[in-house]
Amino acid sequence: MSKGEKTSGRVATKASGILRSSSSSKSDKSIAGSALAQSGTNKTTSSKVATTAAKALDRPSTSRATKTVAGSVLTQKTKK
Repeated sequence: MSKGEKTSGRVATKASGILRSSSSSKSDKSIAGSALAQSGTNKTTSSKVATTAAKALDRPSTSRATKTVAGSVLTQKTKK
């Protein structure tokens, strides 16, 4: 189970910007959408989004904003 982490306001703002940007990829928007859905709730990250976030962190071309949001999403992954 998650340790009770929630998306911070700063990360939610970055996620919103990613969703609004026409240049953001589908995977970036998926990560951002997950972060926003978890803002202020106890929801956790699905395995599919966690995998997408991990791949985004590995890509050198990923923006800093997306990496920030991806890191937040991964900290909210349900522990097995």
